[in-house]
Amino acid sequence: MNIKSVKQIKDLQGQAVFLRVDFNVPMKKGKILEDFKIRQSLEDIDYLLERGAKVIIATHLGSPKGKAVKDLSTKPLASLLGKVIKKKINFLDVTKAKDLPAARKVVAQMKPASVAFLENLRFAPGEQKNDLKWAKNLASLADIYINNAFAVSHRADASVAAIKKFLPGYAGLLLEQEIVNLNKILRPRKPLVVVMGGAKIETKIALMKNLFKSASQILIGGALANNFLAAQGYNVGKSLMDQGSIAVAKSLLRRNRSLLGSRRKIVLPPDVVTSTKLEDHHKIKNNNLIHIRKIDAIGSDEIICDIGPEAIGLFARYVKKAQTIIWNGPMGLFEIPNFRQGTVIMARLIASRASGRAYGVIGGGETIEALNLSKMAQYMDWVSTGGGAMLSYLGGEKLPGLKGIAK
Repeated sequence: MNIKSVKQIKDLQGQAVFLRVDFNVPMKKGKILEDFKIRQSLEDIDYLLERGAKVIIATHLGSPKGKAVKDLSTKPLASLLGKVIKKKINFLDVTKAKDLPAARKVVAQMKPASVAFLENLRFAPGEQKNDLKWAKNLASLADIYINNAFAVSHRADASVAAIKKFLPGYAGLLLEQEIVNLNKILRPRKPLVVVMGGAKIETKIALMKNLFKSASQILIGGALANNFLAAQGYNVGKSLMDQGSIAVAKSLLRRNRSLLGSRRKIVLPPDVVTSTKLEDHHKIKNNNLIHIRKIDAIGSDEIICDIGPEAIGLFARYVKKAQTIIWNGPMGLFEIPNFRQGTVIMARLIASRASGRAYGVIGGGETIEALNLSKMAQYMDWVSTGGGAMLSYLGGEKLPGLKGIAK
């Protein structure tokens, strides 16, 4: 793949660079709870500052739907970044056209190797509409555009798509690494084992279809497995399930059944951990409410919360033989301590197999959170900042954010 990289820009001295990042991190009352995405972009920021660029950092935060929402202001992000890079940061709000002239003046007066940080892009109604006028306003602040926000590159937002009509566009260092590392999944060393969890089957259909041919096994857990179990006629009780996805699951299972014996690729858990009461989302105090069930013995009042010990053993056998592994989505309700065993064990298995014997990639916010619980994140070959974008890219979809900078 040809990538227009920031490294190809010969002279950045004094150039105003619009750096689109994804700092959409979890926050509570202005406090940043997890900063993985921010840390991943520090290399790009340092790279630009060392070469004398005037860096204009832009991100979205949450889903304010075109309105200014105080709790979704990016000011806390700008404040944290300033402390990390030890620089004063100019905070600019350009979400209203009347504020643009003043912002342009600030940027024009900025010295080389200085930083500005924009207010939440999604406060502007035109951002998620890919509005050309809004994109042109953003572009008027800078000389060069750099996309370093892989996680939103599957979205046709103005700051990742339309803005490239008005500025020369390049891929940031992080975006380039994302593409290079994910391309290794598309040309995998065999066996390729895909581990899929989470809830929404519709976000993972393209990936499952695209990798079905090259994958040796697709191991399915979490609420995603509920759809496949129901499609086979099993009772899944009160478990989380998407009725609209059962037809898709049936189609994939038919394709799976067309393969002979050991060549079948979709692997479902033979047993699960269930409960009948989930009011307390921090702890299930009564262990009598927790059961290990074979998939043909789930009660109508039960909720599937995790994969069972037999499923862990089955999945482990495939992971231990893999040469390439991709993981997206937890194996159950890992946020509840009683039901995180399957997810954490899979995280440890995948991480221990990666960095040498196999090439291991994970992506998605919940998956990264689960990996952190395993204390083995450093052993993964690549941790993608994008969940949906990773699925879209590996699923063969065209990403608006990559148009013109990667082909």
